[in-house]
Formats: sequence, C-alpha cells, structure tokens
Amino acid sequence: MQAVIFREHGGLEKLECAELPEPTITADQVLVRVRACALNHLDIWVRQGLGFPIEMPHISGSDIAGEVAAVGAAVSNRGYKVGQRVIIAPGVTDGAVDEWTTSGWDSMSPAFDIMGMRRQGGYAEFAKAHHTDVLPVGDKLSFEEWASVPLVFLTAWHMLVTRAQLKPGETVLVQAAGSGIGCAAIQIARLCGAARVITTVGSDDKAAKAKALGADDVINYRQSDFAEEVLKLTGKRGADVIFEHIGPETWQKNLGCLAKAGRMVTCGATSGPETTLSIRSLYVRQHTIMGCYMGGRKELLEVLRLIEAGKLRPVVDRVFPLREAAAAQQHMLDRKNFGKIVLRV
Repeated sequence: MQAVIFREHGGLEKLECAELPEPTITADQVLVRVRACALNHLDIWVRQGLGFPIEMPHISGSDIAGEVAAVGAAVSNRGYKVGQRVIIAPGVTDGAVDEWTTSGWDSMSPAFDIMGMRRQGGYAEFAKAHHTDVLPVGDKLSFEEWASVPLVFLTAWHMLVTRAQLKPGETVLVQAAGSGIGCAAIQIARLCGAARVITTVGSDDKAAKAKALGADDVINYRQSDFAEEVLKLTGKRGADVIFEHIGPETWQKNLGCLAKAGRMVTCGATSGPETTLSIRSLYVRQHTIMGCYMGGRKELLEVLRLIEAGKLRPVVDRVFPLREAAAAQQHMLDRKNFGKIVLRV
C-alpha cells in the first residue's frame, strides 16, 4: 500500500512516500480502506519526537474515515460489511473493560492509545483497529468531512460539556477560532446555550467565518490585547469559561480575563509545554483549571449523533492529496487554515 511515513524524528523533510505491506488484521480487528485522514498538531509533535519510542517507519494520522475492507473472523457477525462507511475512533482502547472505560473516561484507561501516535495511523491506503473502535457513519457527509469530525469534536465536547459543564447563559472565550478544535468549540458552546461566545483570530479574513459558526464577538489578537477586549466586552466581569489549547502564549492573559469562580479547560500546548501560575490569584479568585485529554466512546457516539442530525458540522479548510502531506503540515504550521486540513487518500 502507499503511505506517507517518517523513518526518524525531525523536520518536514523526514516525511516520504513509500510502499508498505498492507496491514494484517487479527480475528477481532477490522481493516479500513482509508479515504481521508485529517491533520492534527499531534502529527507534527510525533514527527518531531515526544520522547517515547514508536514503531519505525511510522505512519501518522489520528482522524481516519473510509470503508470496511476486511473483517476479522471473530467479529464477522457484528454487522460490519465490506464497503460500509466508517470512521476509526482517534482514541482507541481495543475493547478494554476497566473502571475508566466503563465510567466513560476512556483516555484514563491503561489500554488507551491514539491512532497515529504509538500505533500506525491514517496517512496510508489502509489502517486497522479493534472492531469496537470502528464506528459506522452515514453518507450525508463526504469522507473528507467525516475525517474532520472525530478528534476535535470529541475533545471539545469533553472540555465544554463533560469537564466545564457549560451552562446556558454563560460567557465563553474560545481561543483560535480558525483551528479545527476552535471551530468545534464555537458550535458546541452555542449548542449548550452560551449567552455570549467570544473568540480570537489571527487575521481579519477569519472573523466573518467565526461569526458564521456562532461567535458573537471576534478579537484579532494581532491587533489588540484579547484579555483587555474580553474585559471590555463583559463589563470587566470576564469569561465564565475559557477554552484553551495554545499554551504559554495565551495562558497568563487567559487567567487575567477569567471571571471570578470561572473555569478554564485546556487540552493543548501548541506554543510550548510550560508556563507559570500565581497561586494567590488562583485561590483568591477561586478559579478552576482543568486538564482535558480527548474523551470517551460514549461522548464520541453523542457527537456523531449530533453531526448526523445536522446540529454540529465539520469545517474543512483545504484538502491535499496524500503525497503532499508535508505541504499540508506546513499549511498547519503557518496557521493559514480555518477548519481542518485533510489528506485525500
């Protein structure tokens, strides 16, 4: 099969097109013919090296949409049919049953892993997964649109609904509207009944797109201090919930415009992994900071239901052919996208 791989950690030049053997499935697995795979910052971090061993040559890609190509002998009676449209859950547990998977906190399970991280992903013609991690989808959306759904919508749902428990009437600040997860968060915040959704962008051309998704106020962080603008917009009260995934570049300003007793949920560190924190401010203003790591199967199924019902929609920025994976990753690094960047396989 054709795949885009890297044989060692490093820059974009490490990515190469190669011919690899088609994956061999076990009795409880499903083989998926990949039709589209969306990019995530995780792809870049894994390529650069996160400090843990991975199989080399390595295939990145967590967001996989395609068709069933083959079904393992032990699960041939589970309803999977060759040609059926499916996605592979970005966070997989291989059917593990433990205290975490049964309570919906799959990402805390010792069995949890992410496609394209420690196991081979979707920058290829075929990918395999345990049958419980292969989920059927409808034909209302294209493969490129389905590939734009799983990781970002699941994570945003876990952050705003499960962790922050966003309530109707609250004010939300969503960082980086143009990112895939920002697009998802704006829609979920609006679906939850947020009274005001404020978001940030890095260029004026993204403002109208952010408002079309449901943002009430859009701040160009390159032209003004977003924390000061949030305080102005809220009469100095601040945002009840801040949706954070940038890191030290925005961390301190986020806390500066977080309302008293407000909650900040965070799932990423695109600008770096470390920051500082004023403990006095934390307890005096009674802030809550919550770490979030993807989500669980039950949450993903709810997201897929809402997508199928048209209450949430994926946003595709640009589609690249598989062989141009390096150009697609550069497009992400340049922050030129509004929505998901997708590889067509």
